[in-house]
Amino acid sequence: MPGRHALHSFAVVSYAAFLASFSYFGALVLGVVEPRASSSAFAALAIDGALLAFFGVTHSFMARAPFKQWLSRIVAPEAGRSVYVLVASAQVALLVWQWRSVDGSFIWHATGALATVLVILQVCGFAIALLSTFLVDHFELFGLSQAFGRTRTTSRFVTPLFYRLVRHPLYLGMLIALWCPPLMSTARFALTIGFTLYVLIGARLEERDLVRDFGDDYRAYQTSVPMLLPWRGMRTRSKSASS
Repeated sequence: MPGRHALHSFAVVSYAAFLASFSYFGALVLGVVEPRASSSAFAALAIDGALLAFFGVTHSFMARAPFKQWLSRIVAPEAGRSVYVLVASAQVALLVWQWRSVDGSFIWHATGALATVLVILQVCGFAIALLSTFLVDHFELFGLSQAFGRTRTTSRFVTPLFYRLVRHPLYLGMLIALWCPPLMSTARFALTIGFTLYVLIGARLEERDLVRDFGDDYRAYQTSVPMLLPWRGMRTRSKSASS
């Protein structure tokens, strides 16, 4: 029982860390939290690049099957997902805390009604990303179901709501939020480019695991639903209907 209580507490702490880091990241993207000033553009880009690389490489490596197998030898299998969530949350918090600005320069600066529309798009992007986790299994994704013994005995391949438009709606939502700020500073632009590259690489690595887990079901899904751009899928379907 003491071990079970410790497992539950660890899972809850990891989940709380996710909520805090997600909110912290959202504050940076929405401009509520400003990046740190840097002495030079070179120093800022070097630090920002290192933060992105550290997050991207570690996050992708920990998501792969060999690491999960290794981790299961060290911690209880029920705690493995919570370890992943806690490490990722700490990395996101570090990235936001140490992110550097570049001389206050910006790529674009929208005002008035356009700025309002862009902020609404950002909020919608974050909402899409968060809702996407609930469409599959939010609490399993963040380790609570495993820790409390409520995981499904078998995994089913399902494509609810957003997943019928794109294969990775969570990533799409985050990209919408990142690409739609009213004020796109150089620092935020670097973050957006870095995260976009991470998504393009990480999504392909993730899909290799999904093909391994779901086989022909996922291969058929890949051919019928686009990865990130929903209008490509709509255009393909319209062409098929017209022919």
